[in-house]
Amino acid sequence: MQASPIILVPGFWLGAWAWDPVTAILRPQGYRVRALTLPGLETVEANRSAVSLTSHIDAICDALWQAGEPAVLAVHSAAGFAGYAASDRMPERIRAMIYVDTAPGKGALNPAFDAVDYPLPSWEDMDPEDIALLNPDERHLLRDRAVPEPGALLREAAQLTNAQRQDIPSIVICTSRPQEEIKALAHQGYSFLAGLPELHHVVYIDLPTHHWPMWSRPDDIAQILAKAAHGYLPR
Repeated sequence: MQASPIILVPGFWLGAWAWDPVTAILRPQGYRVRALTLPGLETVEANRSAVSLTSHIDAICDALWQAGEPAVLAVHSAAGFAGYAASDRMPERIRAMIYVDTAPGKGALNPAFDAVDYPLPSWEDMDPEDIALLNPDERHLLRDRAVPEPGALLREAAQLTNAQRQDIPSIVICTSRPQEEIKALAHQGYSFLAGLPELHHVVYIDLPTHHWPMWSRPDDIAQILAKAAHGYLPR
């Protein structure tokens, strides 16, 4: 049986380029892989004032539709919000969800945020656990290529109405925090983890590194994605 298409969605401040180390492994093996640059993340100069969470959900849904068959959808970091909302809209188009150091987010990430965009914070203002293992080249890459995130994304909450999303086989790849910590936090009301308790088929994989494992452990990420594309899914 042919492997399912794979759609890769980067987190905050990133474009499709962030997945290059993973796509460089999968594409030569024949996997059909598409990495997305979400609206407003094209360039630093892009106009982000009209870009919303809905804009990102629409872009992911468009990619799922264009895949032509159920796909493996991998979302990284804060893309867990838009990705989970897309699974609510189109559960029949998703063979599996892969959450890369993230989870199915619900509600608004930061409803009080009032700026037009949200640039990459200083190292001092970032989560120490996220960046502790970043090497100098990776720090330079992130700082050099980061694009401010549309601010409206942080304020908007998607309406989730389709319970079929809860039946999608899901894999949570835990990199900057171990799975036991993620499971404990999921029951404390954090919006970025709020969908975890309602998933019916989910497995956790510990892959210790920093928050951007597509750079530090691309072979491991590619292997997980390849297995999911061939149907090795949690049940």
